Amino acid sequence: MNRMIRIAGAAAVALALTLGGTFAQAAAINGEVKKIDEGTGKITLKHGPAKSLGMDEPMTMVYRVKDPALLKQVKVGDKVKFEAQEGDGGYTVTAIQKTK
Repeated sequence: MNRMIRIAGAAAVALALTLGGTFAQAAAINGEVKKIDEGTGKITLKHGPAKSLGMDEPMTMVYRVKDPALLKQVKVGDKVKFEAQEGDGGYTVTAIQKTK
């Protein structure tokens, strides 16, 4: 039994490492950075529909970031692809990367 748990755990870690740097295509949202507030750990993004968040229309929103280091990866004006999730305190960006 313990051996099966270790094997399953190892498989889960391997999968996480393999997918770690990629975005799930259905959850990725295209947008543009409008404002960065490192002091509060927030980013303002103008984006298209965000089906994964239940948003059918394009809009501009302020998001919290899961990790403040994400704010150092982008600057105002950058086109980005990001992932976000809804929580008790609003919406939080969990991943972001520049696009062309």
